[in-house]
Amino acid sequence: MAVGVEKKLELLPVKGFRLGIASAGIKKPGRRDVVVMEVPVDATLAAVFTRNQFCAAPVVLAKKHLASGALPRYLLVNTGNANAGTGAAGLIAAADCCAALAEKTRVDTESVLPFSTGVIGEPLPVAKIVAALDAALDNLDENHWLEAAHGIMTTDTRPKGHSVVIEHQGKQITLTGISKGSGMIMPNMATMLGYVATDAVVDANLLQRLLSQVNEQSFNRITVDGDTSTNDACLLVATGQSGVEVSDLEPALMDKFVAGLREVMLELAQAIVKDGEGATKFVEVRVERAANVDEALKVAYTIAHSPLVKTALFASDPNWGRILACVGRAGVQDLDVDEVNIWLDDVAIVRNGGRAESYTEAQGQAVMNQENILIRVSLNRGQVQESIWTTDLSHDYVKINAEYRS
Repeated sequence: MAVGVEKKLELLPVKGFRLGIASAGIKKPGRRDVVVMEVPVDATLAAVFTRNQFCAAPVVLAKKHLASGALPRYLLVNTGNANAGTGAAGLIAAADCCAALAEKTRVDTESVLPFSTGVIGEPLPVAKIVAALDAALDNLDENHWLEAAHGIMTTDTRPKGHSVVIEHQGKQITLTGISKGSGMIMPNMATMLGYVATDAVVDANLLQRLLSQVNEQSFNRITVDGDTSTNDACLLVATGQSGVEVSDLEPALMDKFVAGLREVMLELAQAIVKDGEGATKFVEVRVERAANVDEALKVAYTIAHSPLVKTALFASDPNWGRILACVGRAGVQDLDVDEVNIWLDDVAIVRNGGRAESYTEAQGQAVMNQENILIRVSLNRGQVQESIWTTDLSHDYVKINAEYRS
């Protein structure tokens, strides 16, 4: 189950960035569950990772390899096993996979970055992954973005990807990205796994700054269930093969590039919410006129994480008192409740802290019957506005997660 009609993905190749897919049979025989991505020699790379302190072995090792100063040349992704909660043995397993790929491609082991997603606490089947590497390498191609989007899925019901072409002074820059994620989504960093590449020339420090900036506006503004994964990682690679340089010295191009990157990452982030486990509603919670970002997000996440609000959304029940209660318990200091206004889409449900005189149950019901819903809250305390995107909580979410390991 997912919200909305599945889009046909048309993902554009990025010069110099190749992707290969293979089947290791990690969880299901015949399923393509290993993806290798090849990064060209002159590329730059930026990354953000989960803030979960029980971060998975591949996250620990990827950070270590990046810190070594080695040039990242290959990204190795497996699904079906998270290699998280596996202790020292998990680190050895991740390192063994990196070493095997490094040997086959004649690069330093530190030039391979590992990524895993799947069940937590199970030993990584190193032999199966290593056995699939030759097939993945033989499959490397710039046009395999869609295949890779399928290859990194777990409980996802559909692949997630997006491409943007930026035109500037007769030249073009391409941005393409894929992501996976459906449950255990409150990134507090990025999504479970996300990969974006561009053929622009971008300095490594600037690339990291842009990724961190846009990540806050996209992957860090979604939640399905309030759970931050042990394996979250998001990477941005600039191959430089378009020859078009993005820098602070050319503000017009910089603005276009940031807008394009934001479009790709927001599309990927929202696709995760729309494909949330058991989701039947896609919901934007927008908090307006807050005093600062922190209090806006407090209110937004309190609403989005409330089981009572989420189940009301699933039932299409305009039980607006649940939303009102969330605003009051969100922890906003010295909140003047008489100044709070709340809308469902453009239907006013609360004005000046009480039920809007114009509100009718029929109006609320009409909005709640929709697949796409906007919950808008005005605190009337300042000029800050923030949005997050979330889902309802359905029977299927419980069923999917109750049967996840079966």
